[in-house]
Amino acid sequence: MERRWWKEAVVYQIYPRSFMDSNGDGIGDLQGIMMKLDYLQTLGIDVVWLSPIYQSPNDDNGYDISDYCSVMSEFGTMADFERLLKALHERGMRLVMDLVVNHTSDEHEWFVESRSSKDNPKREYYIWRQGRNGQPPTNWESAFKGSVWEYDANTDEYYLHLFSKKQPDLNWENEAVRKEIYEMMKWWLDKGVDGFRMDVINLISKDPAFPDGYVYPGKQYGDGSPYIMNRSRSHEFLREMNREVLAHYDIMTVGEAPGVNPDQAKLYTGQKRNELQMVFQFEHVDLGGGSEGKWSDGSWKLTDLKHILTKWQKGLEDDGWNSLYWNNHDQPRAVSRFSDDGMYREVSAKMLATCLHMMQGTPYIYQGEELGMTNVAFHQLDEYRDIETINAYHELVYSRGWSHDQMMAAIHARGRDNARTPMQWNHSKHAGFTSGTPWIAVNPNYPQINAEDSINDPTSIFHYYRTLIGLRKKYSIVVYGRYDLLFPEDERIFAYTRTLGEEKLLVLCNFTADAADFSLSEEFIRKSVKLLISNYNQRDEDGINEAPLRPYECRVYHL
Repeated sequence: MERRWWKEAVVYQIYPRSFMDSNGDGIGDLQGIMMKLDYLQTLGIDVVWLSPIYQSPNDDNGYDISDYCSVMSEFGTMADFERLLKALHERGMRLVMDLVVNHTSDEHEWFVESRSSKDNPKREYYIWRQGRNGQPPTNWESAFKGSVWEYDANTDEYYLHLFSKKQPDLNWENEAVRKEIYEMMKWWLDKGVDGFRMDVINLISKDPAFPDGYVYPGKQYGDGSPYIMNRSRSHEFLREMNREVLAHYDIMTVGEAPGVNPDQAKLYTGQKRNELQMVFQFEHVDLGGGSEGKWSDGSWKLTDLKHILTKWQKGLEDDGWNSLYWNNHDQPRAVSRFSDDGMYREVSAKMLATCLHMMQGTPYIYQGEELGMTNVAFHQLDEYRDIETINAYHELVYSRGWSHDQMMAAIHARGRDNARTPMQWNHSKHAGFTSGTPWIAVNPNYPQINAEDSINDPTSIFHYYRTLIGLRKKYSIVVYGRYDLLFPEDERIFAYTRTLGEEKLLVLCNFTADAADFSLSEEFIRKSVKLLISNYNQRDEDGINEAPLRPYECRVYHL
């Protein structure tokens, strides 16, 4: 297997709006990030991934970009960005930018021109279609509810927006659009950035016939996903992007790819495909979805989680590469979603980290994950800021008959703002995030969960993450070893091995609040072993024993 720096790296995602506010306006900013670089260096981070910092009207918190080559004034200036990039590089860390090129803001100058007239040179930068008898061109549903089409009276046509109506989709069939994007990417790379995380990059090609989608029972709109996801033209565009831009720099690339499976992922990430290095897949975080997607029941089984993660581990072990994550800016907090954010919060957060970081792939840590930050339960809709959450509430409560309590329970479990409450730095007001009023309220549990306490406690989740990162740097098997699942039908224990030559790791993780028995083969019992890490006071000299795993216990043995 080819050895590359981005396979061996650990990535830390920063959501700038919620990370650290330096000037008291309640919004995190670039100078705030600068203030915390020593914190990231202490943790052992190799790469920082910044969610969008570009100029934006913030309809979707920065994922609606109005100027790709300017910094949002709330975050600072381009000079602030350049100082941040220089400071990261001086500390031996790299910076990956969020690249959002499936769509722009409707306030981007390209779209302002595009909608001004049918004859404007920028008209074909976006996807415009005539309606059908006064109705939208297709029946597709937006990811943020409602139709994907917005009528524009000025030109009597509809434009496509897979997300918010303020996020019109770019027309990647237009060569001029692609050239503009590639020049913008080179502009950032020439500044010295070290790669891109590409937002919904597998949606950039749409079926030009725009057929109607299947309407599932109880639904108003059709499913357009077969006509927008993982189309062959997307691969053509990415190979062109690689040829024109990516191949000329030593950088890291990861594509967000909803709806992708391992075979499709190999097309994006295969070593000879010349597209991307890895993708974010969503199967494991989509567990428990139902007729209303993530707003549905939410129950899941460990065997399903093991099956999904194992499918990806085995599917990409010879060609391609996995990205490993529990959390990001769009997902609820992992300790609330997959383990126990109450009595066993600390041990279960450590267990989740161990289970993930010992797999093959590049691990991503989302801000606050290393503290065991939890979901938040605001009581009223007006306390939330996320457009997806607000739109879903309006549709499901006002149009579909859900009760307020039913919808709020779903938001508490799966809403995106769970990840977006401010970083909890210390005990002071607003958790030390800001001296002003935060743009979204801080989770009230910050006196119990914060970075200051975690740094000062050698047994904290923070220091456990430091140890995990250190093991990854010390043992090549953690990065490059082959993965094999043990106990596939066990609903309590997630266990697997990693193998590299004569070396082997054994990883045991109890996903329950009960003691869990297990039995190992002679292959493990007779070997001399070293306990690399455990979230309980397990003694190395005990060797591998078959005493039951305690609640949420994990152990990693080196054989």
